[in-house]
Amino acid sequence: MLGWVALLWVLEIVDQLFPFLGLDAAGITPRDPGDLYSVFTAPFVHYGFSHLIANTVPFFVLGLLILLSGVRTFVVATGASVLASGLAVWLLSAPGTLTAGASGVVFGWLAFVLARGLFTANLNHLLIGVVVFAIYGGVLWGVFPTAPGVSWLGHLGGAIGGVLAAWWLSRRGNDQSAIPQA
Repeated sequence: MLGWVALLWVLEIVDQLFPFLGLDAAGITPRDPGDLYSVFTAPFVHYGFSHLIANTVPFFVLGLLILLSGVRTFVVATGASVLASGLAVWLLSAPGTLTAGASGVVFGWLAFVLARGLFTANLNHLLIGVVVFAIYGGVLWGVFPTAPGVSWLGHLGGAIGGVLAAWWLSRRGNDQSAIPQA
């Protein structure tokens, strides 16, 4: 997780030092078939340091928490969050907008951690979900259109992806949690 966070920071530093590189263009342009790949690039770029700072701590904490559950769990939760967040933005955002940032992944990971305990009925997962909700639950308002310039569609899509990943992993017994079973 430190490596991924470091990459996000290096990319933003490069973007600030060399704006002519146009890294922000890696964001998602809605319904442009030639830009569909940006669903996978958008989580890596941010619109300034304040945007990146807002994502860094929850990105690191939630990502690490899921990574401790196993690489497979992390890959499924991350893949579902990236894909659902990016597709929600690509399909539903207003024309002419450009959306980027890791917050869709953050919302996906948050929803994953909260939903996993409900789907697995595992006491440890439930307790972790309660603690995470107590710390980060307030950000869930971000799935509603409450702030201009904030991609609530990306947040909502990421959250849906996280819930689907938790459901899918629990149904198949694939949640290889490193956390001891209660």
